[in-house]
Amino acid sequence: MIVRVAVAQVGATPFDVAATLDKAERWIARAGASGCKLVVFPEALIAGYPKGSDFDISVGRRTERGRAEFARYFEASIQVPGPETERLGEAARAAGCMVVIGVMERELGTLYCTALFLGSDGTLLGKHRKLMPTAGERLVWGFGDGSTLPVFTTEIGNVGAVICWENYMPMLRMAMYAKGISIYCAPTADDRETWLPTMRHIALEGRCFVLTACQVIRLGDYPPDYRCLISADPAALLMRGGSAIVDPLGKVIAGPLFDEESLLTAELDLDVLARAKFDFDVAGHYARPDVFSLTVNESAQSAVTRKA
Repeated sequence: MIVRVAVAQVGATPFDVAATLDKAERWIARAGASGCKLVVFPEALIAGYPKGSDFDISVGRRTERGRAEFARYFEASIQVPGPETERLGEAARAAGCMVVIGVMERELGTLYCTALFLGSDGTLLGKHRKLMPTAGERLVWGFGDGSTLPVFTTEIGNVGAVICWENYMPMLRMAMYAKGISIYCAPTADDRETWLPTMRHIALEGRCFVLTACQVIRLGDYPPDYRCLISADPAALLMRGGSAIVDPLGKVIAGPLFDEESLLTAELDLDVLARAKFDFDVAGHYARPDVFSLTVNESAQSAVTRKA
């Protein structure tokens, strides 16, 4: 079975949800018009990735300026489900294309870096919240739990997502492999030269197709008053892309592309999956459960439990 898929290497309009939704809808339509059955967008596309921001925080110190910066970011986040997910679902339905997209999700007073899954019929299939925010992300993002580690069985295969540096968590990867993931989506903000080797390793390790998407964005795409510690030059490239598609034997079949927005497409031969696992199935005949075992807690972790 041959399936055409895409990664959308596009940048957000940070803090402007309406404008970013407009852009996402255009690229979803473009993917559908290209015959793609799946399109993957970057991490934190909706609301934006706060590259270069420290929210004016240091150990033992917060400021009113930092609180105001967080409040603006919080107001640009979305609730799941909500009107924004309905719009994305409608775009997916109109394009006949499944969508995996990075958003900033809010619940109570906390932000979560989340990947949404929209079916080709427009249904919100579910979400994955990033388990482990990286470095300074921990200042402003909450921690997901094991209740959002889905792999969805779809007409094009088993689709799941692992966000950015979660991909360096071996036990998380193993949990996904054990669910039979065949199309492994990796929304990211990592545009370094070391990222592609990681994606190739995961494709080889999991014997799965890997689709990774990163933004291309300049400081000038952020609001004029955005405080960035990396540069004050509006032309400064804060994220340069590097999106790619890799096959189950580690071959790069699209990308990596840098410095420009684009829709990268590839045709996946799903019959390759069985052939690739002939000599290596990391969660199957190569697992050695008599020596190693992994326990995954997929229950939701709530601060308050109510009993009747």
